[in-house]
Amino acid sequence: MTSNDTPRDLHPYVGMWVTADGFIRQELLPNGRYDEARGNRRSAYTGSYTVTGNHLDYVDDTGFTATGDVRDGVLFHEHLVLYRESRP
Repeated sequence: MTSNDTPRDLHPYVGMWVTADGFIRQELLPNGRYDEARGNRRSAYTGSYTVTGNHLDYVDDTGFTATGDVRDGVLFHEHLVLYRESRP
């Protein structure tokens, strides 16, 4: 992922990831940014992310850092388990 606003190739992890109960929705954007909603709170957390292999490093806009790993199509982000949102 790059920090500019023009995506090169669409990375397979780009898109919406959601907890099983739908409470947390994390959108990985093609420009290396993410936007996470919690319940009715849109954009509860926003920041940037980078992908190395199946590992993600996050830095939110306040400077907080977190990590995640995709295993068997599931995103394990710190204590969260997120699934790809179904496409119509």
